[in-house]
Amino acid sequence: MNIAKCLTVIDLLCAREFPVEHSTMEHGESGPGFHIAALQTSSDFCDDDGTEWEETAAQYEADRDGLAERLTGRWGPPQHFSLRSVFARTMEGERIEQPWAELSERVPDVQLWRAPVSDRWVALGVSHADKELPLQLLGIVTETDPP
Repeated sequence: MNIAKCLTVIDLLCAREFPVEHSTMEHGESGPGFHIAALQTSSDFCDDDGTEWEETAAQYEADRDGLAERLTGRWGPPQHFSLRSVFARTMEGERIEQPWAELSERVPDVQLWRAPVSDRWVALGVSHADKELPLQLLGIVTETDPP
C-alpha cells in the first residue's frame, strides 16, 4: 500500500464537492453528501480455502491501521464506530442515510475522524462483504453525521 497516495486521495475527497446524484468517480463512487473510495482492492478468493482470505484481511486491517496513524497525527485519535447495529436497523426497515446504510452492508466498523478544515467526516474501513469477493480498504468522506 502506498500511504502517501491514499492520503492524497483522502485530501482530494475532503476538498471535492459532492454530486447531486449518485455517480462513479476514478476512485469509487459518490452521491449526495458522500464519497467512497477504494484505496486498495485485492483479487477475489473464489478458489481459496480461506487461508489467503484470512491473511489478506489481516494485511488490509494493518494497512488501515497504518493509514489511521497518519490521520491521527493530523486530527487526533479516531472514534471506533461499529456499523453492525446500523446494519441491523436497516434490516428492520429503519431508513438510514447514505453512506452509512450502504457501508453497514460491507464494512463491520470504521475508524472515524472529523476533519477540521473541511468539517467533513472521514472514515476508514475494510470491506468484509463476502469471503469469495475481493477485500477493499475504503476511504469515506461525508457531511452526514453517523447514525
